[in-house]
Amino acid sequence: MEELEVYLNDELVKVKIIYKNNKNIYFRFDSEGNLIITVHPRISKKKIIKLVKENEKSLIRLMKRNKKKQDQAGEIRLLGLKYEICLDESYQDIVIDNGVIYVKNKLTLEKYRIELTRKVFQEEIDKILKIMPNIPLFTLRIRKMKTRWGVCNYMKKIVTLNSELIKYDRDIIDYVIVHEFSHFTHHDHSSSFWNLVSIYYPEYKKARKELREE
Repeated sequence: MEELEVYLNDELVKVKIIYKNNKNIYFRFDSEGNLIITVHPRISKKKIIKLVKENEKSLIRLMKRNKKKQDQAGEIRLLGLKYEICLDESYQDIVIDNGVIYVKNKLTLEKYRIELTRKVFQEEIDKILKIMPNIPLFTLRIRKMKTRWGVCNYMKKIVTLNSELIKYDRDIIDYVIVHEFSHFTHHDHSSSFWNLVSIYYPEYKKARKELREE
């Protein structure tokens, strides 16, 4: 890869040249605002600079759209940490580095979040099952809920966890799992229920407070 610099809209822009055996020439901007040009190896730098000047107006529009897209990407919270989202079609895989998630598009990010949620929930459930006895075989459901972090249908043996829990660290997720598992023994929120919760999650009041502040 070779690099050079050009001015676009009175702004100095770094150009990265990628040589491939393509018939056509491709222009795009990456997440850092660099102009990426993919050309055939026979195309000289002089010719590349000429092409940039000839396409200056369209490249400026492309540059502005890229900046707007990056500004609108926003952030995401996963396992208690906030990450800036950087969208770039050039990314085939998700890369997480220094508080930034680099991803192709928001659809890919959402698929990753769903997969991570199921993986983490199952890991924490498996961990708690090792210490909590007499939990029957149950069906796990994960969905977004507006008013509850979890639901235990002890009759049908179904535990539902709010997908939004993936925003919190694993310790908070553990509390919700212990809470719902305790309903297999106590079907209300009596003192006996909270006593059982406290055995497996002594800091449950702190966890409840954090979830209520959301």
